[in-house]
Amino acid sequence: MNIIVKRAIAGGAVSAIIMGIGTYILGEVSGYQAKELLSTSLSGVNMLCNTVILGSSTILALMLPLISLSTGSNSRLTKVHYSHVLTIAKFVTILIIASVITFLMLNLPITESEEVPSSWFTIIYYISLAMAAILGGGFVAIVTMLYETISNIILIVGFGVKDHPMVEKAEEEAEEAKEEAKENTEEQ
Repeated sequence: MNIIVKRAIAGGAVSAIIMGIGTYILGEVSGYQAKELLSTSLSGVNMLCNTVILGSSTILALMLPLISLSTGSNSRLTKVHYSHVLTIAKFVTILIIASVITFLMLNLPITESEEVPSSWFTIIYYISLAMAAILGGGFVAIVTMLYETISNIILIVGFGVKDHPMVEKAEEEAEEAKEEAKENTEEQ
């Protein structure tokens, strides 16, 4: 796993841990308390799911212009760059699927049902908080990976950095060979 992915996962894990600490600070809840907390927190978790789905779908759609910009640049980018873009696309797709599943599961009218034992509400409450932490952390990880990739593109394409690790060295060698050939023809 490369450094960009490791850094992004660390950022996502920190975000998820912060959510877990917040849950721990609230303390342990009983079945009835969990039912009340669940009914108030469901709208927030649903909004988080919708935000993650919308944001992730937008990121995935905007990956196409990023690839177009990458291939259209004067610098020839290494396979590592395209591997980063592919990794982001995979993570975004997984996050969209997890958000949709979470959204669907939490939209069941569980709190309205009289058939569900009150002890289950505690489990459902903690699962909803865990899913919110995972989705939030995943979104932070994706945004971090996207930032790294875009900053590399800006350095390479925008500022024309030729000695960047993601620029193929064969391009530099070809330019040097052209210059040498041009000098040789001028000398003759």
